[in-house]
Amino acid sequence: MRALTSTAILLAITLGACGGGEDKAGQPTAAAPAPALSEADKQTILASLPAPYNAADLANGRAKFAQCRSCHTLTEGGASMTGPNLHGVFGRKAATHGEYKYSDPLKASGITWDAATLDPWLESPRTMVPGTKMVFAGVKNPKDRVDLIAYLATETGKLPS
Repeated sequence: MRALTSTAILLAITLGACGGGEDKAGQPTAAAPAPALSEADKQTILASLPAPYNAADLANGRAKFAQCRSCHTLTEGGASMTGPNLHGVFGRKAATHGEYKYSDPLKASGITWDAATLDPWLESPRTMVPGTKMVFAGVKNPKDRVDLIAYLATETGKLPS
């Protein structure tokens, strides 16, 4: 059963990465969003994460993401808001998502997002990258950051490395 679930996760991620086609006029269309992951798939991803993320509380991570939701979306292909869309954040170089206008200090940071870089960023963005546009005060509790990072991983179907 676990192999089937892992296959379903890989299929969902692969389908979400496929490009769009063309409409009847020959114009490019956007890729269809990946199918939403089931709770069982999210639990499989959670269990596959390295410690301490594999023991995270996803409900707490979801609650902590409520602080982020006013500026960020997680939906594949979703619009950037006050902050960029976070779908696919793991493994992405900072300040490279779409048309979002990033601060010069973040563009120059050289950061590639993973658990090790997201943790201090989520603790205090302005300490990690002085001059960033992100005015978020941060998540001070280390356990809350672990839960939030694991939640981001399970919602986007990506491993945080």
